[in-house]
Amino acid sequence: MSGQQAGSGTTARRMVLGSRLRRLREASGVTREQAGYSIRASESKISRMELGRVGFKARDVADLLTLYGVHEDDSRAAVLGLLQEANAPAWWQSYGDAVPGWFQAYLGLEEAACTIGSYELQFVPGLLQTEEYARAVIRLGNPATPAAEIDRRVAVRLRRQRLLETRPAAELLIIVDEAALRRPCGGPEVMRRQLHRLVELAAHPHLTLQVMPLGGGGLAAESGSFTVLSFPERDLPDLVYLEQFTGALYLDRPAEVAEYAAALERLRAESLTPERTAALLHTILQED
Repeated sequence: MSGQQAGSGTTARRMVLGSRLRRLREASGVTREQAGYSIRASESKISRMELGRVGFKARDVADLLTLYGVHEDDSRAAVLGLLQEANAPAWWQSYGDAVPGWFQAYLGLEEAACTIGSYELQFVPGLLQTEEYARAVIRLGNPATPAAEIDRRVAVRLRRQRLLETRPAAELLIIVDEAALRRPCGGPEVMRRQLHRLVELAAHPHLTLQVMPLGGGGLAAESGSFTVLSFPERDLPDLVYLEQFTGALYLDRPAEVAEYAAALERLRAESLTPERTAALLHTILQED
């Protein structure tokens, strides 16, 4: 993704296109049922299209634009151009065997976000992991998985890290619980190299890295890990991503997102400053 603009994720483009089609439909007074009938589809299919949860056929979009009274060439071209971007193949499609569908959606959102704020309890977050640490974490959660598949999952995790190279780069706030830094995942040497990597990343101009110290605030103990994503497109609402063992939850209701955003700010205030975080990383390294 190096060199791409933030906001270019295909998942986000589908959501933007779906939102635009919904607004055009509502402005024309057409129901979802009527729209579905016009393209030989169900009302639920129109709903999924408007939420950006399915792909789009050029013929269907063109027919819907005609139904909604969009006849001007420029207006149609703008929507159909967005359609081409939304249907462009994503890099993770070549890793389909190693990336579950529920996580593919997150990859598109992560790639499209202009700001990402996360709190991680158990492990160093994937965007900051070394290859060895990533392999150890993935194997820990999938002990029976063949080595070749583990390698593919590691490759996906490392590919995600190109997010740190984008121009303009997304702004990242990552808060890690100190327990994750002291848990020797993969063994002492793997952990040592991971800590050195965090020291390097702490100086990244678009990353704010903070540590929640052991015995930190009560909110840290009860919140669990979560990620808040914001996007440059006005059609896309802020989202909260909650990963589970075999799936994930995506929250987009403004009230829920606001609660998590406020929680992230409180965690940030209770955590060590970036300067004190860097000092703690050096201290842990010297303890060995």
